[in-house]
Amino acid sequence: MTLLIATDITVNAGADCLVDPVSITLPMGQAVTVLGESGSGKSLLAQAILGTLPKGLVASGQLRVGLDAFDPSQPQGNRALWGRRIAVLPQEPWLALDPLMRGLEQVAEVHDLVAADTNPQARARSDLATLGLEHAERRFPWQLSGGMAQRLAFAAARAGGAAITVADEPTKGLDADRRDAVLALLRHGLQAGGLLTITHDLALAAGLGGEILVMQGGTVVERGPAAQILGAPEHPYTRVLIASDPGRWPRRAPAPKGPALLEAKGLTVARAGVPLFRPVDFSLSRGQILGVSGPSGCGKSSLGDALLGLMPHQGSLLRGPEVPKLGFQKLWQDPPAAFPARITLGTGLNDLILRHAIDRSRIAPLLNRLKLSADLLDRLPSAVSGGELQRIALLRALLLDPVLLFADEPTSRLDPVTQKETIALMTAIAAEHEMAIVIVSHDTSLLHASSDRIITLTLA
Repeated sequence: MTLLIATDITVNAGADCLVDPVSITLPMGQAVTVLGESGSGKSLLAQAILGTLPKGLVASGQLRVGLDAFDPSQPQGNRALWGRRIAVLPQEPWLALDPLMRGLEQVAEVHDLVAADTNPQARARSDLATLGLEHAERRFPWQLSGGMAQRLAFAAARAGGAAITVADEPTKGLDADRRDAVLALLRHGLQAGGLLTITHDLALAAGLGGEILVMQGGTVVERGPAAQILGAPEHPYTRVLIASDPGRWPRRAPAPKGPALLEAKGLTVARAGVPLFRPVDFSLSRGQILGVSGPSGCGKSSLGDALLGLMPHQGSLLRGPEVPKLGFQKLWQDPPAAFPARITLGTGLNDLILRHAIDRSRIAPLLNRLKLSADLLDRLPSAVSGGELQRIALLRALLLDPVLLFADEPTSRLDPVTQKETIALMTAIAAEHEMAIVIVSHDTSLLHASSDRIITLTLA
């Protein structure tokens, strides 16, 4: 049984073609995975199928869901499918979840209004327990870690019982154990449906099997069975993509140790009087990179906020007294939450330049070094990819000449190629400007390749 047939799907912005014709067939019990770098057209392809393209972009081609035909250029027609026949797992959980609803209510509402379950609360509670989210039942989305919010969005999207699931980066920001758990759930769902996944996660693509499409510049450059594409790629770009896995990176040469910029002894952070993680000891000098790992929800982001002086801590924490306040900067785990939604990116940067008397000529070289088009600055944050937005966040932080940069999952939205380039850029800047970096990541291979030292947080 074939669940979905998409034929010659294209996306245009006026006369410009952003996605060349792509055809996809999704049989029952099978997975189709789309890989590619940020801006390659992966998410635009999914949005064209779903009918959620941003204003000004137009899709064309043919779309069939089961026995029903739809015109991608008239997206209103297929929106009746949402939830009931097509479930959507969005790339940004913060934009998908209602900030005023607690976790249990978010999932129970879908069971009630979409699936018409007779006991939606019980079904929702079971869904959350399966994903290890029992503690999220009474919490609002803004009280959850990025990984927990992603799993909550997953539970809500799946609650309607749709046979087709479109997943946009479903394992983004999750540690290895949680990623494996989500992979297991996606594979379990294949018993009664099909899965179209947009991802940067090569391990996820391998675990799902099925067919892989590799996109570059809006064009599918290679496609075939997962084992063939990942094991014996033919196209040069595919080979570069696979070779960019952090497990294949060379180890970074250690930075020399100088006077301590930060020195922590018995440091922990508490909420409501309860420590989040067991006390840690470490010191960090200018130019050094400290890696921080640990399971979702253990307090990695809270540790960073304590280092930056944004929240209280327990234990001893000494900061270099000569560092100005703006010398401590942060890259947020979810960049959409760090940018005003209704002003363009360029307007935001201009406000920063005026506020802190920054030389405007510094922007162009940083854009070039981060491989960002200047045209992106004319867009709203919602009109650029997650990877592009994260690199703009890095540009914004670098304009303030930080002495310490706390990078909270800085590459979780980046494809492997861009991730490798971005980490290489960050480590090069650390060496050039003697900037200390604290990197939080669920990817221990990335931390081992890029850090001078790694600390692993454990739940208290």
